[in-house]
Amino acid sequence: MYYLGLDIGSSSIKAALVEAASGRSIGVVQEPKEEMDMQALKSGWAEQEPDDWWLHSCNAIKRLKAQYNISSDQIKGIGISYQMHGLVVVDKQGVPLRKSIIWCDSRAVGIGNEAFSGIGDENCTSNLLNSPANFTASKLKWVKDNEPQLYERIHKFMLPGDYIAYKLSNTINTTISGLSEGIFWDFNKHDIAQFLLDYYGIERALIPDVVETFGLQAMVDKKGAEESGLAKGTPIYYRAGDQPNNALSLNVFNPGEVAATGGTSGVLYAVTDSMSVKESSRVNNFAHVNYTKRTELRIGKLLCINGAGIQYRWLLNNLAVSSYEEMNQLASDIAVGSEGVCLIPFGNGAERMLNNKEIGTRIIHLNLNKHHKGHLCRAALEGIAFSFVYGMELLKSDGIKAKVIRAGNDNLFRSGIFANTVATLIDQDIEIYNTTGAIGAARAVELHKGDFESFGKVIMDNDHVMTFKPLSNKEPYLKAYKNWKQELELILNKV
Repeated sequence: MYYLGLDIGSSSIKAALVEAASGRSIGVVQEPKEEMDMQALKSGWAEQEPDDWWLHSCNAIKRLKAQYNISSDQIKGIGISYQMHGLVVVDKQGVPLRKSIIWCDSRAVGIGNEAFSGIGDENCTSNLLNSPANFTASKLKWVKDNEPQLYERIHKFMLPGDYIAYKLSNTINTTISGLSEGIFWDFNKHDIAQFLLDYYGIERALIPDVVETFGLQAMVDKKGAEESGLAKGTPIYYRAGDQPNNALSLNVFNPGEVAATGGTSGVLYAVTDSMSVKESSRVNNFAHVNYTKRTELRIGKLLCINGAGIQYRWLLNNLAVSSYEEMNQLASDIAVGSEGVCLIPFGNGAERMLNNKEIGTRIIHLNLNKHHKGHLCRAALEGIAFSFVYGMELLKSDGIKAKVIRAGNDNLFRSGIFANTVATLIDQDIEIYNTTGAIGAARAVELHKGDFESFGKVIMDNDHVMTFKPLSNKEPYLKAYKNWKQELELILNKV
């Protein structure tokens, strides 16, 4: 018997099968093979068709079943991970009224900023743990203000994962974790943030029913079964946004545990039992997957670094090199500190952790008579690693006491230089696991039974690759980071 995991991204849909008894990964497929379409009618906008997610989800499920010779009745549960902060609005027939306004769409920034001022920063940070900012609630307010006739036809709004669950089951619901990522959750009242709805003029009736993150959320109905290739009655047991789900995939549930991602952008996601919001302008706070309003206060502090892997990919595309492996080898021939070359990697737009300043990428102290592409490769890896260390300092100032950092075995964390630099400067082990969000979502099906200890053991037994430990000789790393941080602060003071 097997569990199915779906990961609804903005680039592609991934589907994974795991063996129910052991949690062992059977396989993962991706649809479509090329990136999904994204529409941008104006600068800063980003929209996608919700039914494109559904089409590619169905194709991925069917391909997965065929590739591994699995029948629909062998799949005993479904878990869903999805791109966070998106907005889907449907009419009474459940038909989308417009394209989804997805996570990277920035049209509602002004609305969120005005709400932060109008409601008051104290009310927002103490109850929402965030500014309304450019999250789902502000996007819904944008629809109300700019598409009033369409707004009047809305029956319910949903997050992307809610929509896929609805297409499978014909049941509309959501989770507390989902509502918190949309900034609809009042952490002090443990209820819908009515004061925000009142300020935005949004009717409470538009909010779906709330179900547990782990538990029977819905079951595949006849139409969902026919279109997806799953069996009617297959239960949906789990749903979460991609970053909380990534933490779950790495067995990050408890205070002091941190999940790290080193892809196109970088992420540090730290779990805490505190509602401290000292750095709320630079760090987001959401209900983690194991948050409950009855017993467990589990907040996920999310710090994003836009200028991470995209920097290293740019070098790959523009240096005379053939692969990341070649770049890593070139970098390994250069001493810590890159012989003075300092690279500031923030060339992918405004950085929230830098108070939304856009400072770009900068290469500093490059000596054309001395330095070569090896120095650039080393300086890039170090610069990105230093940005992670800088982010961890922000999290520590907000009360995070890291005990362990866990990361997937992909992209930047495949580089020993990068991982050793972060581990040494943060002075924490970094455990590397070979897993994905889709696999984590599939395994999370089992958590409706409540056995988190066994869940963590499955990950350790199946996925642990290696552990990077802090190096004993810290001095060159400390010196290099000090130099990098001084250069960064000089730039920030001028911008």
